[in-house]
Amino acid sequence: MAIPMQRFLWMTLTLLFTTRLSPAQNQVELVERDGFRFITSNGIPDHETGRFPNRGNPNAIQPQQNSWRVTLTPRAADQPTPIGMNPFGVALNGISLDPSAAEFWQRDPQSGWQYEAVNGAINLGLDSSNAHVQPDGSYHYHGVPLALMRKLMKGDSMVMIGYAADGFPIYAMLGHTDAGDADSRLKKLTSSYQVKRGRRPDGPGGRYDGSFVQDWEYVADSGDLDECNG
Repeated sequence: MAIPMQRFLWMTLTLLFTTRLSPAQNQVELVERDGFRFITSNGIPDHETGRFPNRGNPNAIQPQQNSWRVTLTPRAADQPTPIGMNPFGVALNGISLDPSAAEFWQRDPQSGWQYEAVNGAINLGLDSSNAHVQPDGSYHYHGVPLALMRKLMKGDSMVMIGYAADGFPIYAMLGHTDAGDADSRLKKLTSSYQVKRGRRPDGPGGRYDGSFVQDWEYVADSGDLDECNG
């Protein structure tokens, strides 16, 4: 299956909080067996985080018992599979990649207007890695995991940050100008999701400005990437 990332890799608003090391040490294991990649972790990031709890997020990071299984032989699907409120993958450090926010206009999921997590329309207490903490203590990324990227980057090279639920590797920000030529030069890739023109017909009203998931639309070939941001 293919997993739409919903602009995940490009909406990188950085919210500034005092950073600190997580209270516990990161533990993650990747094992390949029987045609699958098994990923287990304690959910503790391997980089500095924002201060939690904070004004926008009242939760503290706590160790977890996380596990994922993805295929070693992913295949492109004929049609994208919407992720809904589910994580679409896992980072190499064992932290969930979970772009959707359970925040809606007037706190009403039936309104049809879901807030984007990382554009600042609402304060979710995100740190500089576009992450915050669930009530159960799970630290998770809503946007580009910038601190992890900095650890993994080696000059101007593509950066693999994790695996999607369908088994495909996830790369952030940079890609080859010719996707079929690994020797072609690198460039910063652009999404083909654009803010709609005009005004919202109902709900919060006002002009489309990117505050809500429904403010965006996929415009084929308007950027470098496809509907799944791949």
